[in-house]
Amino acid sequence: MNGHTHETQEFEEKVIQISRVSKKTKGGNKVGFSVLMVVGDRKGRVGVGLGKAPDVVSAIKKGIKKAKKKMVTIPIDGTTIPFPVEVKEGAAVVMLKPAPKGSGVIAGGPVRAVVEAAGIRDISSKILGSQNQASNVYATFEALKRIQNLVSIKGLKLRSLAEIEAEEQKKEQELQEKHKKRAASKQEQEKEERKTAAKPVAKAKSAAKPKVAAKPKTAAKPKATKKTTKK
Repeated sequence: MNGHTHETQEFEEKVIQISRVSKKTKGGNKVGFSVLMVVGDRKGRVGVGLGKAPDVVSAIKKGIKKAKKKMVTIPIDGTTIPFPVEVKEGAAVVMLKPAPKGSGVIAGGPVRAVVEAAGIRDISSKILGSQNQASNVYATFEALKRIQNLVSIKGLKLRSLAEIEAEEQKKEQELQEKHKKRAASKQEQEKEERKTAAKPVAKAKSAAKPKVAAKPKTAAKPKATKKTTKK
């Protein structure tokens, strides 16, 4: 059980198409299922496999095994593919183009499944031929294999996803530090404002005390002396 959970965490498994198949034999028609699976680790490795079995669960397991055997490492330039590719596989025609960072995966269902399983974050694509999901999946997988062959022939040096993730982590840490510094400076400013607001209140209280002093009593004494002199 532990090994199975480790594998499911390591690889992402997607069911693309489940089709019911019947086979004529001497004893009668045998009903089975064929399942098209896409397996990838979201770090540049992806595979496609078709599993056939009498029930769906065993067909899915066979498809996963075949996809893992056929896995290919796709060269990724940052978060996208290094150059555009157009591939015709049977009746399907798929075109893949690199996209700027942050644009996301602009693709249909079958192309999106393969591209996301491979770990490509930014890409634009078009399905020019057949709309069959299985044929488009195979065409997309063939296009990614062609990119791998061209990169190995030309000897291109590309940035890996690990390098980009490390850069993103550094940027996030820098942003967090900036936010902390801003929050600390705001707290200091609020403390200073409170102190400055408390000082005039104390001055007003101290200024109000001499007004309450008994000055009119001292001023009333000379009036009484004047009356005594008149007598």
